Amino acid sequence: MGMVALAAALGGCASSSSEIAPAYVSPVVYQSYTCQQLALEAQAISTRAATLSGAQDSQHTKDGWTTAAAVVIFWPAAFLVGGDKQTAAELAQMKGQMVAVEQASNAKKCGIQFQGKPPGT
Repeated sequence: MGMVALAAALGGCASSSSEIAPAYVSPVVYQSYTCQQLALEAQAISTRAATLSGAQDSQHTKDGWTTAAAVVIFWPAAFLVGGDKQTAAELAQMKGQMVAVEQASNAKKCGIQFQGKPPGT
């Protein structure tokens, strides 16, 4: 019974923010933006992504501690591990927007680049 709880707990853990891949966002959305508008959009997206990353990593840590407690102390606690799919989905969207803004910036030669880009970009 403990192994089933452990498997359920590990399967439901929130991913770390660095493990979340960007969702596809077409750079066409940003084609009509000027470099200044792209810069403002980049700043807004970056701020929101940082907030979401912090929330996601906090949930990831919390789930890790709950899983450890479930394994060591009390296996029913494993069912308290749930992750946060909504935050993860929104973070994936923000990462996708970062990629799209950067692609639009490159096309317009604006020079906008994000630090700590998502994997695979």
